[in-house]
Amino acid sequence: MSYVTQSRSALILVSLALGTLTLTACNDTDSGAPAPKEPAASASPAGDGGSKPSPKAKPSPTGGPASEEGVDGDVGMCRTQDLKYSIVVAVAGIDHALLTATNTTSEPCLLPANDLIVTIPGLDGAATHAGPTGANRGLKPGARAYAGILFAPGAAEDAGGHTATEADLALTAAETPTTVPVENGPVNINDMRVTSWFGTAEDALSF
Repeated sequence: MSYVTQSRSALILVSLALGTLTLTACNDTDSGAPAPKEPAASASPAGDGGSKPSPKAKPSPTGGPASEEGVDGDVGMCRTQDLKYSIVVAVAGIDHALLTATNTTSEPCLLPANDLIVTIPGLDGAATHAGPTGANRGLKPGARAYAGILFAPGAAEDAGGHTATEADLALTAAETPTTVPVENGPVNINDMRVTSWFGTAEDALSF
């Protein structure tokens, strides 16, 4: 009987030992399992990452063509011989003519405002001033200025009047005049008036 009792006791001890080993193995297996992965951070929305492209610089406004009414720096006065002239009768019947002066030099100059001298060969006296008093006008190379000449109609030459096909003009009384043909002439005159210089032909012919 003692032998049987001992055998049973041994079996009980073995069973307890196996149970302990089984529990230990289970615990080890659980502790060795990989930890659950944390959810990956959501990707940042497109466009947030990186530096934003800098806005394009606005182009500098270009400058328009320089005005013929003004010139920069110290500019000398225009001389009569530095300019090219034309006189064209613009309004037939009343002998209203347009005088055009063009700067043919490579340098700008100032046109004297109210000193223009216009005379007719063989006719006494110079043209009187008409219209508003102007200011000295800057004339760039190649630029033009305009004045109006109003020939007061007179009797025809065969009736004792004076007929003109050309005029003499100078920018100032101190200069030697230059002779300019009158296009669309001749004109019958006994008097004449001349304006200051203007930037457009329309303004010059409005007085």
